[in-house]
Amino acid sequence: MISKGGSEALLQTLVDSARTASPDYNILLPLLRLLVKVGQRDKKFGQKALELEALDVTLILARKNLSHKQNLIHCLWVLQVFASRVTIAAMLGINGAMELLFKVITPYSRKHSRIIRAAMEVLAVLLKSKSNSRRAVNRGYLSGLLRLHQDWQSHDTSNDFIQLRRSLLLCLKHITNIQSGRDAFLGAQGMEILFATTQNYLGNQSMDPIISIVIQILRKCYPKCSLPLATASSYYFFSVPGGISSGPPCTINEETDLKKLTSKPLVHWTEEEMKQYEAMCLELSYNFQELESKSGEEMSSEEDLGIHQCTYFCHIPIQTSSKRHCQERNQCPQELETSGTNSQDPPLKQIKIMNSTGNQSYEETPGKLGSYLSSNNQEEDYSRREAPNTQASFIEPPWGAGMYSCPNKNAFLSSSIMIDETSETVSKFLERHPMDIPFHNPYIYIAKAEGTKSVPGFKVLAFPDVWGHHSPPFPQSMLERKCGIQRAKIVEDVQRFIQPDKVIGRVVFSLDEPWFLQSTDASECLRFFSGFESGNLRKAIQVRQFEYDLLINADVNCAQHQQWFYFKVSGMKAAMPYRFNVINCEKVNSQFNYGMQPTMYSVKEALQGRPHWVRVGYDICYYKNNYRQNSAAAGAPGNCHYTLTFSIIFPHNEDVCYLAYHYPYTYTALMAHLDLLEKSVNHKKIYFHHQVLCQTLGGNPCPLVTITGMPESNSSDHVQQLRQRPYHVIVARVHPGESNSSWVMKGTLEFLVSSDPIAELLRENFIFKIIPMLNPDGVINDSIFSFLSRKYFIWTKFRRAPLLNLSKNVF
Repeated sequence: MISKGGSEALLQTLVDSARTASPDYNILLPLLRLLVKVGQRDKKFGQKALELEALDVTLILARKNLSHKQNLIHCLWVLQVFASRVTIAAMLGINGAMELLFKVITPYSRKHSRIIRAAMEVLAVLLKSKSNSRRAVNRGYLSGLLRLHQDWQSHDTSNDFIQLRRSLLLCLKHITNIQSGRDAFLGAQGMEILFATTQNYLGNQSMDPIISIVIQILRKCYPKCSLPLATASSYYFFSVPGGISSGPPCTINEETDLKKLTSKPLVHWTEEEMKQYEAMCLELSYNFQELESKSGEEMSSEEDLGIHQCTYFCHIPIQTSSKRHCQERNQCPQELETSGTNSQDPPLKQIKIMNSTGNQSYEETPGKLGSYLSSNNQEEDYSRREAPNTQASFIEPPWGAGMYSCPNKNAFLSSSIMIDETSETVSKFLERHPMDIPFHNPYIYIAKAEGTKSVPGFKVLAFPDVWGHHSPPFPQSMLERKCGIQRAKIVEDVQRFIQPDKVIGRVVFSLDEPWFLQSTDASECLRFFSGFESGNLRKAIQVRQFEYDLLINADVNCAQHQQWFYFKVSGMKAAMPYRFNVINCEKVNSQFNYGMQPTMYSVKEALQGRPHWVRVGYDICYYKNNYRQNSAAAGAPGNCHYTLTFSIIFPHNEDVCYLAYHYPYTYTALMAHLDLLEKSVNHKKIYFHHQVLCQTLGGNPCPLVTITGMPESNSSDHVQQLRQRPYHVIVARVHPGESNSSWVMKGTLEFLVSSDPIAELLRENFIFKIIPMLNPDGVINDSIFSFLSRKYFIWTKFRRAPLLNLSKNVF
């Protein structure tokens, strides 16, 4: 019908019939209903009506029938179809359509609700035009709509007119699409009105059509503001060698040459060019007869090592059933120590790794454990960049008298004691609580931490990193998201704007303003700290008694990339819900909206024999907030930050807990793990070589690990077979926030050196070149900037190597 010109014929009939002296409504009403059905399918219906002057005719009919409700509602239906196009809606607004509609919808009346609803729907469509919205603001229609909303909200207690109220809110939503509409909305106390009228309906799913629009209006009209930071740039700055910049840049505009990334390896190489790879492929020229003689000496020397302070057992993982694995993890440390020597554990014997070796640096480490865990006033020392004091204190809270038995536990828990006394007490404490964490030794971790170089100059080690941790003894399912939680959080944020007197707004931690730490009453708030490796917290603001806004630091030499967080919190009260809002996230969406939870490590739980990083938190959601991004950093002005909010009930009073975006894995943990792993390997069967690929800009060695099987003998055939094995290159941790890749790499390394038959087969057929952490500086400082100039160099160095058959073997 439309293709044959039916729309034009019907519109012309409407014009001719309406212009007669006495229109016949027995013909007009069916005609109007037919026009509504046809107009919903005809995309050019409004334009045709404008050309045939049907718009003016319909408006005239509506004005004549204000007192005749049946005829009026038919005219309103047709006007709604006409206004579906913005240009036609603007034309109707010029011709006085909005004035006509306000005569219908005001004042409040429930007698003709059907007519009022139809008028509201037409008005909502008209206000999609910005010109109509400006006209509504200039003529004061917005305040009238707010009063009408309050009337319907107060009188419709049984919620019988939800669709009518929804159309009314759509009118407000379209008006607030323009800046003048938002200003008028705030001036008319619109935020307060909508906030008050929706408090009782947030948990009612039947009210979703109304609540969803209210939330959109509140978020849109919430005044935008800057983050409560002195500058958007990172607090830390690293002077890049050869750089001319004297301060932290606001932007990083880097263009990647895709041709270089997709270039094919060269075919012809000279011998001089090939020599540059000799340092990376020592297994191709190594004297395996010499290695065999040395490996026997190393194995015998390791068996003669004495036990220093306490004993640690490190087990290479083997394939076992999940049921047995859970049983082993539930055992106490003493039981694990006994089962570690069980001859029935197939197929690989469990290797005993002592915590002290012939290396002098490891022997000195136990005397430094206490001072590394926490120095006197460590937070203030870190903020002021001062050297640690000559006295040390274990600032962690008292963990209860019945938790352990130590001859000098009072000294261990005192607030200020000598370093030697602390070290001696901690050593005795570790003797009473033997560790059973595979491939972990706190003394070796501390020794490796001494060589880790960071931009902030970290002086404190995080307790979970030193103490170690087990996987939780039970699987954790994805968190089921509570319906309407995001709306509730947004309304709570709006309450800050409406009721500012209820906001504390006290800074309790800040890298930029360390003096706030001295003036804060520690008994009334939580204590925060992140001055350790991979830690990232720049500022903490107490909003309410149990609510805190957190701001994470941007990448070094940068003003963006804020997503990873890792910090310590203490001074909490048990069984109280604490809410944390990370308010300067950048990603548009997050897995926290789909069941992911933050991780937490409790010191008290660890000292009770449960050293676990566990997923915690409820009422978790990730949404856009009212904080604007820095225009220079974001590339486009006006973009907003995002808030990650979660609530936690801490299990213990006055505990010390660590919260992180994901299970942390530090660079020092990698270096300690490689050291322990190399000592656990049977060098007669496994070729394990740990070397330095290059030095990062921050002065840290980037490790390169080679794993393959030793030749069966020293014969030339067997050695040649090894040298002809294809290479597999495995790379992890390109971005510092990808800590999960480090855990996958940890398991990969432990598997490749295990006695699993598949691992043995892999070693016999391949040579594995592994870069377990491609971005060490980024992991240490939680930044991607420091290493970028080296990353491409390392990757191309492997890509273009003719000896490494990388066509399909790069993971």
